[in-house]
Amino acid sequence: MNVVFEHATLLDCTGRDPQAGMRVVVEDGLIRRIGTASGPAGPREARVIDCQGRTLMPGLLDAHVHLALLDLDPAAEAAIPPAVLALRIKNEIEATLEAGFTTVRDAGGLDWGFKEAIRLGLIRGPRIFISGAFISQTGGHGDHRARTSRGSFPEVPGLTSESILADGADQVRRAAREVLRRGADQVKVMASGGAASPSDELDHVQFSVDELAAAVDAAGAVGTYVLAHAYGPRAIQNSIKAGVRSIEHGNFLDEATADQMLAAGDVFLVPTIITYELLSAREAGDGWTPDMVRKIRQGLTGAYDSLGLAYEKGLRIGSGSDVLAEMQGNKGKEIACQARVMGAMQAIIAATRTNAALMRVEKEAGTVEAGKRADLIVLDTDPLQDPAIFGDPKHVRLVMLGGDLVKDLD
Repeated sequence: MNVVFEHATLLDCTGRDPQAGMRVVVEDGLIRRIGTASGPAGPREARVIDCQGRTLMPGLLDAHVHLALLDLDPAAEAAIPPAVLALRIKNEIEATLEAGFTTVRDAGGLDWGFKEAIRLGLIRGPRIFISGAFISQTGGHGDHRARTSRGSFPEVPGLTSESILADGADQVRRAAREVLRRGADQVKVMASGGAASPSDELDHVQFSVDELAAAVDAAGAVGTYVLAHAYGPRAIQNSIKAGVRSIEHGNFLDEATADQMLAAGDVFLVPTIITYELLSAREAGDGWTPDMVRKIRQGLTGAYDSLGLAYEKGLRIGSGSDVLAEMQGNKGKEIACQARVMGAMQAIIAATRTNAALMRVEKEAGTVEAGKRADLIVLDTDPLQDPAIFGDPKHVRLVMLGGDLVKDLD
């Protein structure tokens, strides 16, 4: 379908201020022309969509989702009937697109088969870059076994999140090659402790530089990169030394480490503040232990300060939600969290242009420019005035994915 958007307030996410009264022409899945209503019209057979009073902008990108993490208790998730798990994952994928996210990076857990199902048209979903199984050290974030366990952790292959435990550079290299063999677009490693793991603390350092470098080497051999779950300075510094490209969370970033990230060049920070906001309001129960609650609240204490430091230093800041279980529908709220520190425009750019650069699709997505893929959304109000609107999918009135209208105006 060829489409002409008329009278749009265009927020192109290049850094320019919004432009009123704009016409955007979409032909053959691409943005062909951008101009004022007095400029050249679109093709005769095109559908005309009047955007008067609405904002047209690029589709959102989320650099840290977990579309297959549907329960805060991994053991309980593994006990759900496989057919139910598959359909619930399908629903989360489709709801993510409806909320205006046209590209996402699954930061661990989702099987390649769901990406293939989207390609085949069996599921309506965003473009997904998957990381496959988490790579964790024994006793690290990703090793879900209780301290009393001597066996393996229950999993439903392809439907529940899986960790590959690896110790030593050779095992890490083998694990990275395995997730890539299974279809991963990039490799996810756990470089520090985490809130949801039973036997570590947030500031624990996991994997040596040599181990992390082995994953980076395996990923680089096939032209991709590594993202690392990392909270504290030592874990982040190890990741930078090893060549990791994407630092996830970074809640306890300090100035010296921020300077190292800046000096390294092609390194991104992906804050995930909204998940701490949501989880910190919960009490223990349903597999969520008092220790986990304590660690989540600890993580929240550093989240905004670390983002402020990163912004002040000029780091490349992406945007990730990291929402889990029944909180999956809150992905868009991350933008308002970041806007509290960076301002609305920069928070929106983090979730569009910067995330596109992080995922290496900046030539195709992330901004509204001629020649790019027509991944577009229409909002019913001005997001610069109220970035909280991204947290409510009803404000996303239209979603276009590669020129196809997947959510139309009422």
